[in-house]
Amino acid sequence: MRTAVASLASGSDGDNEDWYSASPHLFVVLDGATARTGTGCSHGIAWYAAHLGAALSEGASDSTLPLQQVLSAGIERVAGLHSWCDLSHSGTPSAAVAMVRIQDDGWTEYLVLGDVSVVLDSTYGIKTVSDDRVSQTATAERRAADEYPIGTALKNEAMIRMKHAELAMRNRPGGYWIAAADPAAADQATVGRVATGDVRRFAVLTDGAARIVVPFGEMTWDELLDLAEKHGPEAVLRKVRAAEASDPLGQRWPRNKRSDDATLALAVNESGE
Repeated sequence: MRTAVASLASGSDGDNEDWYSASPHLFVVLDGATARTGTGCSHGIAWYAAHLGAALSEGASDSTLPLQQVLSAGIERVAGLHSWCDLSHSGTPSAAVAMVRIQDDGWTEYLVLGDVSVVLDSTYGIKTVSDDRVSQTATAERRAADEYPIGTALKNEAMIRMKHAELAMRNRPGGYWIAAADPAAADQATVGRVATGDVRRFAVLTDGAARIVVPFGEMTWDELLDLAEKHGPEAVLRKVRAAEASDPLGQRWPRNKRSDDATLALAVNESGE
């Protein structure tokens, strides 16, 4: 597999709550969930994403472990690293997770938990694996927040109300699931596999990168993959930033924030095996 990755922070301060690792056989991409409320934790979101990402990269290197088991063990491991924090707090640091592992037995496995995406381009066409359960929560509060321009005080207040309503549905039946402090969340991940020989290429994206397709609609998944393969993943992220800059107040594309951390990892199967 030929691999390439790009990640851009949302702002000029360079702080990036996404995390990734990529090798010819394993991709791990995390999107730290923005904290708009208290967290009960002395560590930041980027700290959590980095430590969980490292644990998952190490755990998934054991090809005998199912990816859900890798995720469960990783969540438990990171919880042990800051057990003195209030891990029962509704806002405890969390992250969406995607993993793709290319096995020696001819299968490519994937796992998705939270609002990240794996896009597979195979002999059967494009398959997008994503988890939009979080966007199905706090719907009234989301609609209310979308009514205000980005950057206004009213928008910020509405976003806090939305976040509280969203957190009330985190990691519970009927709500959404994300990696936080409870290893049981791993059981709710979407998993699957595809024959590696059928895969021409695939991408793993955080929602900050995927927004150029959904919800912006400025590219199709085919076009995104083509651009990333021809000019590199950063070319896609630059298109994301250009689209965001064209709508700074969120009037064309209502959204939570003007820009989001964006990460795209690409793999191209040049051997066909």
